[in-house]
Amino acid sequence: MPRDPLIGLVGKPSSGKSTTLNSLTDATSKVGHFTTIDPQRAIGYLQISCACARYSLSARCKPNYGSCINGRRSVPIELLDVAGLVPGAHEGKGLGNKFLDDLRHADALVHVVDVSGTTDAEGKATRGYDPSQDIVWLRGEVVRWIEGNLMEKWGGVRRRHVATKANPVETLQNQFSGYGSTPTIVARTLDKLKIKEPLEAWTQETISTVVNAFTDEKFPTVIALNKIDHPDADKNIAKIAKMQDPNSIVLCSAISEVFLRKLAKQNYVRYVEGSEFVDTREDLIELREADGGGLKELDEKLKTRIENLKDMVLYRFGSTGVVQVLSRAADLLGLVPVFPVKNIHGFGASSSNDAVFRDCVLVKKGTTIRDVARKVMGDAPLAYVEGAGGVRVSEDEVVEIGKNDILSYKVGR
Repeated sequence: MPRDPLIGLVGKPSSGKSTTLNSLTDATSKVGHFTTIDPQRAIGYLQISCACARYSLSARCKPNYGSCINGRRSVPIELLDVAGLVPGAHEGKGLGNKFLDDLRHADALVHVVDVSGTTDAEGKATRGYDPSQDIVWLRGEVVRWIEGNLMEKWGGVRRRHVATKANPVETLQNQFSGYGSTPTIVARTLDKLKIKEPLEAWTQETISTVVNAFTDEKFPTVIALNKIDHPDADKNIAKIAKMQDPNSIVLCSAISEVFLRKLAKQNYVRYVEGSEFVDTREDLIELREADGGGLKELDEKLKTRIENLKDMVLYRFGSTGVVQVLSRAADLLGLVPVFPVKNIHGFGASSSNDAVFRDCVLVKKGTTIRDVARKVMGDAPLAYVEGAGGVRVSEDEVVEIGKNDILSYKVGR
């Protein structure tokens, strides 16, 4: 049965990873040096365009989980928080093997990088550290971990490959399945490399090339450049932008997002997660909301901090960037939101007066309607499937955004 996508948060100690987790969820994770020892599963919220907006039904959209505000839906997605890695993790330093082993369950990674340069490779306080090195060594730890495991038994792998006359995809999948791989992932890796020599003739260099490509394919990574409001951040951002794919980079200030959400819950400001704007009581009075939107008054210290946050983060970068981190991870995975409904004409549970689009599931690109059925209903017998408009659709068709993403499953034989 297809499992839910899982996003892993990785990074060295003191990079702001725990704060980033808190800003993505309602969880409270301890913040401090090496405080996250055991991996944590948490629920974050991915913002998507809801199907209700297509049919002008936003007022009746009532999700069972998450929320939907004016067609902008927050869909639960599982996050895996892994304790801070340090150089040498693949050799077991800092409990490294355990942490790396936890990563194998993840479909994509968010690497939280302290772009201020105020923490060294092991997370200790410093000044002037080059954070681009964190990106290099962390990926290197994952590659060396996988390559080391493979090379330990390569002689036996090669002999078995020849004896059984297997193809390279079968042989490598047997070795990579422990990292959550699939034959499709292995096949994509080899297709991109176009290696001509047979597997039994591969050199150490060829094996390294394969492991590097497999790592990119299995663990697509968002680089979350955190602490962007620090004075030293700009020069480090500029350097990293020249080294990395721009589509993999998100600029963020996790502590700013946590601060704004806390003030909003305490009714000091009006703030929507991931927004460019934050309104105080004084702002709303200026906008002719006589009671200031019912917000509490701020003291001078809070006013100053909010104004600084606006100048250093919201106005400069357009948001705190935290919500965009999950959106970018979903883009790398090609996640498709699918809306299972009982009533394909009214999109509710039964009659057309019901709340609509109660459920939404996230699936990977290339998922078929049959795969979605198994995810939603398990092994229940499937009679047929209807798409939007009541048209029957084939179970073999692939779901895409805006196509085959609203489905009604009819149970029976």
